[in-house]
Amino acid sequence: MKKTIRDYNLKNKKVLIRVDFNVPIQNGCIQDDTRIKASLPTISYAIENGAKVILLSHLGRIETEEDKSKYDLEPVALRLSELLNQKVIFVNETRGKLVEETVSHLESGQVLLLQNTRYEDLDGKKESKNDPELGSYWASLGELFINDAFGTSHRAHASNVGIASHLPNGIGFLMEKELTAFEPILNHPEHPFTVILGGSKVSDKIEVIENLVTKADQLLIGGGMAYTFLKASGLSIGKSLCDEEHLDFCQKLMKQYPDKIILPIDSVNAKEIKEETEINERFISDFGENEIGLDIGHNTVKLFSQYIKDSKTILWNGPVGMFELEPFSKGTEAICKLLKENDGLIVVGGGDTASAIEKLGYADFVTHISTGGGASLGLLEGKKLLGIEIINEK
Repeated sequence: MKKTIRDYNLKNKKVLIRVDFNVPIQNGCIQDDTRIKASLPTISYAIENGAKVILLSHLGRIETEEDKSKYDLEPVALRLSELLNQKVIFVNETRGKLVEETVSHLESGQVLLLQNTRYEDLDGKKESKNDPELGSYWASLGELFINDAFGTSHRAHASNVGIASHLPNGIGFLMEKELTAFEPILNHPEHPFTVILGGSKVSDKIEVIENLVTKADQLLIGGGMAYTFLKASGLSIGKSLCDEEHLDFCQKLMKQYPDKIILPIDSVNAKEIKEETEINERFISDFGENEIGLDIGHNTVKLFSQYIKDSKTILWNGPVGMFELEPFSKGTEAICKLLKENDGLIVVGGGDTASAIEKLGYADFVTHISTGGGASLGLLEGKKLLGIEIINEK
């Protein structure tokens, strides 16, 4: 087991906490503060235990000078101040004399947020490529490092692996919650165990499928990737999305696991991908040649429900339709309703799946919604996450 923030005496210690404040911001206004709120238990614990808290986070991708104003963390500092009910000191720099002086004057219980770590990417991608000197510099600001940014734990950055290489370290409560949620899924799921997979491309999920198909009782396939499987089984899919390079993979998988791969039996189709368009619900054998499959139909929902209702463990990764457009959101909402009626362990992958279940108002009815799309995929692929591997064992 990894060490956690609980394993250290924080009193009067300068504690560097890598958080995930990669939130959507438009014109300086935060559109969704879910990730900020998710960091509060760890930050609050550090404050209550007398730490001098120094927060680091990335926001967006910084490729030009113009990106800096777009991905400025100052609005996050203001929102965090409101949530903590105390002033969060913000330094509009990632290193230098002002940073060092501010750190040296921190008092126990105070919180400092440094500017976006990816500002350092303008100079040779020093953050994203884990520049040794940068990681060493940030480590020099503190006495203890806590990684609570699950969303970046699949990458080796200067602000996670770099700092952890130089300091005593552990994980925060959000990271612990994520790892605890995925542990039974990966190691000892209670059966029946159902995996619901959606999203656009088969290529994005190959390693997830290969890792989970032997553990799960069935894989329910929806979303754009379903049409590649349907074409691989010899059906016409009109102008639907198709991952041509992976038809052989789909054929091989269906042949090897004929009772585990469950595909849609009907589809909600349209000739154009837009809100106002004529839609047709058809059995998959009746595709029009100019039609695009954009959601699962109600017969597929009934089919999927036979597996979902009796499952003790459910993993959902990827919407089963283009939920962003209302005409094609009904399949994904139907899956949400089925999960609401299930009292087993339900884990929802990050990214679009998390966005869908929150947008549709069903977030309170599942066991865990991951905050990390790429990181959760990495775990589901059976990979070691670099930002976690570097953390000290108990």
